[in-house]
Amino acid sequence: MSTNSAPTAWLTQESYDRLKSELDHLSGPGRTEIVARIEQARSEGDLKENGGYHAAKEEQGKAEARIRQLTHLLDNAHVGESPADDGVVEPGMMVSAKIAGDVENFLLGSREVAGDTDIDVYSEKSPLGAAIQGTKAGDTVTYVAPNGKEITVEIISATPYVG
Repeated sequence: MSTNSAPTAWLTQESYDRLKSELDHLSGPGRTEIVARIEQARSEGDLKENGGYHAAKEEQGKAEARIRQLTHLLDNAHVGESPADDGVVEPGMMVSAKIAGDVENFLLGSREVAGDTDIDVYSEKSPLGAAIQGTKAGDTVTYVAPNGKEITVEIISATPYVG
């Protein structure tokens, strides 16, 4: 049993599999390809003025950062089916809410769940996400935004996200 207190992210099995596949590629063939490009560029001579070498090293840094991000996310993820269709706001729900007078539709959870879609996503750890968790249609709550303003949110509906 882990005593790690890292927050968990809710992921569908499909999202988990997609991210695991990306991680496997980046930490396997992707890493090998970048190392080969670095070695090729290094063999071309003076590293100070070698654009290919510097580009490959920058790409390597970004890939390693993504590997760390994915590893952390997948190690701490709660993988499962969409939450129950009981109208209660929780991670994995598409929420329709009137926020400061404007109706917004968004997914409460991880950006990674939405993949390449144009869906707005709010983390359950964000001020808005934390304020609306456990609410249901008809509930009104307020929270303090990062800019210090108090914002009123009225929940219109919450339904399970189907990716």
